[in-house]
Amino acid sequence: MHGSATPVTDLIAAAYTIPTDSPEADGTLSWDTTTLVVVTVHCGDAAGTGWTYGSAAAVPLIRELLAPQVQGRNAFDVSGSLDVMVRAVRNAGRAGVAGQAISAVDVALWDLKARLLDLPLHRLIGAVRDDVPVYGSGGFTTYREHQLNVQLNDWTQNLGIPRVKIKIGESWGHRMPRDISRIRQARNVIGAECELYVDANGGYRAKQAVRLMRDVADCRVSWFEEPVSSDDLPGLRAVREAVDAEVAAGEYGYDLTYFRRMCAGEAVDCLQADASRCGGITEWLRVAAVAAAHHLQLSAHCAPYLHAHVAACVPNLRHLEWFHDHARIALRYFEGAAPPVDGMLRLPDRPGHGLTLRWADLENHRVL
Repeated sequence: MHGSATPVTDLIAAAYTIPTDSPEADGTLSWDTTTLVVVTVHCGDAAGTGWTYGSAAAVPLIRELLAPQVQGRNAFDVSGSLDVMVRAVRNAGRAGVAGQAISAVDVALWDLKARLLDLPLHRLIGAVRDDVPVYGSGGFTTYREHQLNVQLNDWTQNLGIPRVKIKIGESWGHRMPRDISRIRQARNVIGAECELYVDANGGYRAKQAVRLMRDVADCRVSWFEEPVSSDDLPGLRAVREAVDAEVAAGEYGYDLTYFRRMCAGEAVDCLQADASRCGGITEWLRVAAVAAAHHLQLSAHCAPYLHAHVAACVPNLRHLEWFHDHARIALRYFEGAAPPVDGMLRLPDRPGHGLTLRWADLENHRVL
């Protein structure tokens, strides 16, 4: 069963651009659509599905560079397929669109392998837990006061999530008071017991970030994500050493060297990795090992249903991100997706990742 009788017979990619439910922004970028890139791989009558969130430019890259490498390969040799895909994009560059494309194919191959074996994906990989803790993530800088209140209450009251994150990072001097005001608003809404996280998306300079945390010390912010650019390892470390909140970063990592460098630089208290960017499930598991070797926990960035199964398989998991826009898309367009209960995302006991795309509903959003 594991030889030439199980080749990948087809690989299909498509992109869908879906409007957000309202304008969204953080401290450095704004957007009103999200593009979902979907990959389907086949082995005979069996099919596996993977996806990423990024640019529709991933689709021609998948068709031209990745599909010829993967088709005909043993469907059970997922790590071998990752290696040939990485070599195939050498001249195109692995980071960015190519990394997203590779990740989507890798996730699809893992889903296919699990379905061929009739196993839930987390059982195939080797689960250490049956559900995974999440944190609510959104709180966009475009939200008005009422919008933010509604979202925070939904996470804490309806979904029972005990930790939430809002966007800050409007770093120009005259905008800093708004960041402070929104942090205070969030703490007032969620109460004293819920953990409060903030994400600046690299919008501050190191001394700005430290001053901000001192100004809101009474709000007990426990997680400060990307206070400065994730490329500024000395800056991250300086903030980490100066504030009580844990510093987190890593979502823009596309290879193991990036994550090793971040860990070795003592830049973070908790490492983040995104399986829709870093090389799919195969590479995410390797990143978890790098983090563990540095005595760090790992947090899954965005795409909660893509990460759920693999997150259940690493002992050093902190949590995964219940990112508003990705969760909204999954609940609307993925059959089998269910919201978290009491702050935990339960893993489906179905083959593969247990999800099926609602293709007819997606078709109106197709762009490539």
